[in-house]
Amino acid sequence: MRNKISVLLVDDHSLVRRGFRRILEDEPDIVVAGEASDGPEAIRLAQDLRPRVIVMDCAMPGMSGLQATRQILAKYPQTLVLMLSMHPEETLVRQALEAGARGYVLKNAVDLELGGAIRRVVAGETVLDSQLERPAALKGEPNAALTQRELEILQMIVDGKSNKEIAAALDLSANTVAVHRANMMDALGIHKTAELVVYAIRNGLP
Repeated sequence: MRNKISVLLVDDHSLVRRGFRRILEDEPDIVVAGEASDGPEAIRLAQDLRPRVIVMDCAMPGMSGLQATRQILAKYPQTLVLMLSMHPEETLVRQALEAGARGYVLKNAVDLELGGAIRRVVAGETVLDSQLERPAALKGEPNAALTQRELEILQMIVDGKSNKEIAAALDLSANTVAVHRANMMDALGIHKTAELVVYAIRNGLP
């Protein structure tokens, strides 16, 4: 158990939690450390259990998964949150990423690969469900005004790397990376990093 990925399941429906637990019990490298039925309980168990990953229901009565995520990550920023939802709306995806979630997966997906999504989040990826709405680019054409260097940086942003990590990988200064990031967002008419990640994944970039 020591080397396994510990997971906290959060959903207000016990049958849904039971189903997810059964899925994860078949994964040799994942262990379900606990279950919570609402936001406040999720916050308490996040403190008591310190799970590596929290599989969080987006919409719960009372405190939403978004609110619980913000509070948990404010105290335990090393925790990884994978948001599960019945709703594919782009607004919710952005809100989840802005709250600090590292992924957004539709819980009613027929081919839900929960174990795989958890592993990808632990590996540092940002995971978005392939069935999410995929309209055209947020603004402009895909790749509009992006240089090859910016596309390299964009890929690393999607992978969850910081400006400092990107700078080290590309032998640049952190300030230079910050400038590239700002230029990309300006060229695409985007104002938040979460929107930049959504744009990149939706358009298959780079």
